[in-house]
Amino acid sequence: MVNDLVVELSRIQFAATALYHFLFVPLTLGLTVLLAVMETIYVTTGREIYKEMAQFWTKLLLINFALGVATGLTMEFQFGTNWSFYSSFVGDTFGAPLAIEGLMAFFMESTFIGLMVFGWDRLTKAQHLIVTYLVALGSNFSALWILIANSFMQHPAGAEFNPITMRMELANFGELFFNPDAQAKFVHTVLAGYVTAAIFVCGISAWYMLKRRHLDFARRSFRVASVFGVMGAAGVLTLGDALGYVGAHVQPTKLAAMEALWEAEPAPMAFNAIAFPNQAEQRNDFAIRVPAMLSLLVTHSLSGTVPAIDQLEVQARERIRNGIPAVQAMEKLSADPKDAEALARFKAHGKDVGYGFLVQRYAAGGDLSKVTDADVARAARDTIPEVWIVFWAFRAMVGFGLLMLAYTVLAMLMSLGNRVQHNRWFQWGAVLMIPVPFLACEMGWLVAEVGRQPWTVYEMLPTWLSVSTHSEAYMIFSLSGFILLYTIFAIIEIFLMLHFIRKGPEPHGPAGATRLAGAY
Repeated sequence: MVNDLVVELSRIQFAATALYHFLFVPLTLGLTVLLAVMETIYVTTGREIYKEMAQFWTKLLLINFALGVATGLTMEFQFGTNWSFYSSFVGDTFGAPLAIEGLMAFFMESTFIGLMVFGWDRLTKAQHLIVTYLVALGSNFSALWILIANSFMQHPAGAEFNPITMRMELANFGELFFNPDAQAKFVHTVLAGYVTAAIFVCGISAWYMLKRRHLDFARRSFRVASVFGVMGAAGVLTLGDALGYVGAHVQPTKLAAMEALWEAEPAPMAFNAIAFPNQAEQRNDFAIRVPAMLSLLVTHSLSGTVPAIDQLEVQARERIRNGIPAVQAMEKLSADPKDAEALARFKAHGKDVGYGFLVQRYAAGGDLSKVTDADVARAARDTIPEVWIVFWAFRAMVGFGLLMLAYTVLAMLMSLGNRVQHNRWFQWGAVLMIPVPFLACEMGWLVAEVGRQPWTVYEMLPTWLSVSTHSEAYMIFSLSGFILLYTIFAIIEIFLMLHFIRKGPEPHGPAGATRLAGAY
């Protein structure tokens, strides 16, 4: 059987590398589109200041893009090193969007980003603008295919499990692509990237205003970014609601954890605004509840209900008992693929085979014929993710989202009124807002991934079964190495970013004179 510590260390390593990587992704997604907007204004108006803006923010994009590539490549290697059984189990399906992402999106983005950087004096204005849009399109396509792959893990649509090969085989590419979880998550994620870039640009522009440097550049950058940010923030919250609605049907255990909903209750259901979940006793030690709000938020009605944890555990116990014969039949098929009786038995119980895998962790010697009621109850409890993490990460994400919406609306209004450059408290506030969207994105990742546990592929492949058979010493050494490497990457990015921010944009006016802020 798999060593539990190796499973946890493998999870921690992937989580650490993914969290590091996701610091770079949203900014790249948003900056590429924001650059396209700035360059469009330059091409249509002919004002050199917008060319200066596009060129300066491109420098920061390049730094972030390079570090994003470095962290992303090493993260993907872990599928083969630390998650070998997972790779074998889902490779036929999971590998397709990853391959398309590399061939169609990543290479497209990488190729055209070179033309965007070095083509200012070699291409016409229109040609360069097209290249910039292609970079933005490539980065967003890249996110699309990655999120299709991730959404397959959340809701395995478009694939069928083959009990003889023990692989999830691609059956319908259309279902894989149009997975409702993937489509809602894609728009939600890229819009979060747009907000991240907008607040990043606003914050640095405000810093220039505080220092009384590059004022015309800073004021115009702030205005473009704040308008861009308002649209992104409104979209993030709207699509977040849609994603929650989809998730309520696809992953009810995640929703129950997000709301710390331990016991069934009639409609209209109350919303736990604040709670201290107690996983061991399956209750909230303290809660502040808003009557009827949960029904309105999740079902958009006062009569709707969602299953609570106690109900979900009862369902899980039934599915575990139904999944045991499926795994036993699969074991017979592995010895004799032509065993008609075993195949018929698998087809009768196959929809719950993942739950059979789940309880196998507790069966004596892995023998499912020795599973006890206590083993079934323990496995059923495992189907509920760590509630306090999901509950508080979700609230932090939503809180940050509301803060960003309020900030971007205020920033846009103040910028349109030419008041930002005269208000130092707001300038400092804009600088302090820079980390907020990054924190929100990290919280969103925690909700999505911790909320999926104990599965790597929801209701099909448990996490404990997905890992490679490494030693504890190897995992500790590997984890330490990755954390050290990624920390060095983060330090390099911060150093380079600060260097170019201090240096500022290249002047375009006579003698490089800095323009004072004024009306358009």
